[in-house]
Amino acid sequence: MNILDDLKLQYKIGGISLRLIYWNIACFLISLVFFYQYSGGGFDYPEWLALSSDPNIFLFKPWTFLTYAFFHSSFLHLLFNMMVLNFASQLFLTFFTQKQYLGLYILGAVFAGVIFALSYYFLNISAPIVGASAAIMAILVGATTYQPLMNVRLLLIGNVKLWHITGVILILDLMQLRLDNTGGHISHLAGAFFGFAYIKLLQSGTDLSIIISKTLDFFANLFRKSSTTPFKKVHKNYQKPTEKVTSRIVTKDKTQQQIDEILDKISQSGYDCLTKEEKEFLFKAGK
Repeated sequence: MNILDDLKLQYKIGGISLRLIYWNIACFLISLVFFYQYSGGGFDYPEWLALSSDPNIFLFKPWTFLTYAFFHSSFLHLLFNMMVLNFASQLFLTFFTQKQYLGLYILGAVFAGVIFALSYYFLNISAPIVGASAAIMAILVGATTYQPLMNVRLLLIGNVKLWHITGVILILDLMQLRLDNTGGHISHLAGAFFGFAYIKLLQSGTDLSIIISKTLDFFANLFRKSSTTPFKKVHKNYQKPTEKVTSRIVTKDKTQQQIDEILDKISQSGYDCLTKEEKEFLFKAGK
């Protein structure tokens, strides 16, 4: 199995958190090709991707309240965000579903984008913003709100409470609010607030992520229906199952059992613990 096949397999079995990391990396690579100014040494994102605080721009490009959360201003910006996203994702998905995770990511990004645009508008500042930080803060604070006393083991530090980590990050944002990248810190705090509000509403019986789930399901069903062929009624004589059919079912059960054993091994020790033969078997089974 080559590296490309390995990445494809991880994308298939990694869940929504790994896919979001892949999407962010893919968007960064695309932006290097089309939007990086090598002469000036920085990115120049167009108005239809980055979120602007100018109402004349964002009112006519409302999708930028989401697209900005998949692009980054530098490699270090991307690297740090993806490290925190991976950390926060593992915590959040310990308690909640993947649909809730994706819903919170998207809604957190949109909410933080709205707060950023309104804040800069009232401050009479016109500037664009990119980055997944606000959505990531929504995920991290969401997990912290639900389980603040959860023990987290950090390298060179040891065990600390989850709320200690989140609290330090929020304090740093507050301390730098009036310094550099004010818009970024405003969006971080807005994303954090939304993550807190989301969990509180969820605990009271209101799941805001249903908005995103139903929207995605609607478009998925829309495209699925358009690709189906007209129904044709076929008459087929019933035949009793033969011994060969039973044999195929047994073979299928054994294959599924082996897949389940490999997936259990991944959940306990991670994907990297698999042997080359197990990776190839899982890749072929997923085709």
